[in-house]
Amino acid sequence: MPGLSKTADATRKPDMSALSALVASDLKRVNALILDRMQSPVALIPQLAGHIIAAGGKRLRPMLTLASAKLVGYRGDRHLALSAAVEFIHTATLLHDDVVDASDLRRGLATANAVWGNKPSVLVGDFLFSRAFQLMVEDGSLEVLRILSSASAVIAEGEVLQLVTANDLATTEEAYLQVIGAKTAVLFAAASEIGAVVAERPEEEVKALARFGQSLGMAFQLIDDMLDFSAREAELGKAVGDDFRDGKMTLPIVLALKAADDTERAFWRRTLEDQEQTEADLEHAIGLLRKHGTLDATLERARFYAEDAANALMLFPDQPIRRALLDVIEFCLQRGY
Repeated sequence: MPGLSKTADATRKPDMSALSALVASDLKRVNALILDRMQSPVALIPQLAGHIIAAGGKRLRPMLTLASAKLVGYRGDRHLALSAAVEFIHTATLLHDDVVDASDLRRGLATANAVWGNKPSVLVGDFLFSRAFQLMVEDGSLEVLRILSSASAVIAEGEVLQLVTANDLATTEEAYLQVIGAKTAVLFAAASEIGAVVAERPEEEVKALARFGQSLGMAFQLIDDMLDFSAREAELGKAVGDDFRDGKMTLPIVLALKAADDTERAFWRRTLEDQEQTEADLEHAIGLLRKHGTLDATLERARFYAEDAANALMLFPDQPIRRALLDVIEFCLQRGY
């Protein structure tokens, strides 16, 4: 398919440097706006918000807004504040997720809840959500407000759905895809779509960018869930096996359960449903995933979505920003190799 090449996987290591360079001046202004809008006379708010915002994230989601606006030739500056809003939504969900998951590490650093506790993390997350909505309202577009507010609601639904499916061995692949489509991909889609909306581009282009973002987000999360069993902690930025310890029903496990014999199913029932785990269980779980090829199968699912993301970009003329976005798709996939 156009855009992605299987032969490239082994010979080149794409990264986000081209995209970063192309949106660098805009991103600098977005970062300044983020810094300004996270301020508060309540000192703990900027202190805690600054900890997670400055924790080394790539700013991928706001960069998608900047890139999509550039891709369609937008000449204004509305996309800057909206990129900041996207980052605030993302950061708020991270704060809440870390509390729900009782996580101690994010991007290799102590999580906000590990440093300050759960209550401040939840409340500062609420503050950042509110800041995001202030930025949307200031933009003045009901369409932008509709897209981003809908995405925020769907993200919350996805997190609740993940909570409901946790520890449930009956979780299907369809249910899993519904979870990641809601909790991750919808914000990728919204971030990409609003770049075309502020430029008042034709519906075809708006839908193409939404499709690009949605599929990229699906590929991104599939790889993330695969890496929970196959990466080193330094690469992952969190403890390897966190999803397993939390009983999250990610695709590698869902597929392994489909292929499991009675003995293996008993192991999954004990470790995931009953949450009775020993030190050796993670290694045994990884062995079962390798035995049934479910990590490779997850990578193939990610490639399917990556191809779709690349195809969505083919509507737009070949130019440096489109090539940079194609590199980002490959970069997301390469994390799995």
